[in-house]
Amino acid sequence: MVLQTIPPRIAWAVDVMDVQPNDSILEIGCGPGAAAELICEKLETGKLFAIDRSESGVDRTKRRCARFVESGRLTVRQIDLATLRVPVKRLTKVFAFNVNLFWVRGCADEVALLHERVVPGGAVFLFFEATRSELVPTIVKKASAALVEGGFRVSVVEQKAPPVIGLIGRR
Repeated sequence: MVLQTIPPRIAWAVDVMDVQPNDSILEIGCGPGAAAELICEKLETGKLFAIDRSESGVDRTKRRCARFVESGRLTVRQIDLATLRVPVKRLTKVFAFNVNLFWVRGCADEVALLHERVVPGGAVFLFFEATRSELVPTIVKKASAALVEGGFRVSVVEQKAPPVIGLIGRR
């Protein structure tokens, strides 16, 4: 079995999220499963529900994290956030990395769904690679506005190397 590395940007973002053993987490856009692997390693009684619109992303996450799927700690589904019906009634955290939905188009319905499902005191963590620095102000402005309009209080975190910008929307 080939050891799969965790990109430093993903490790930093998961650290910022401060996963607790009993968290109920939704990951939007699980891709190759690196974040899912890190998150599930921190969970004990908690669960991660990971979604991706891409069949290949879902397949890669299921393969990479098979032990967590088998243990019931991880559920992975091919679905779009707009049509998601979260099986977990209340989420403590939502995680997304490079999910453009939050800054390229209107996402009021999706943010409303998240606000409805995230417990008071819970948070939405949106991270974006900041390798194209000219896009960062637009990303921060539009994604922050979407979260604020949806009822979240937003703060921004940043890392220079690797360059990542994060928006934390607290309920």
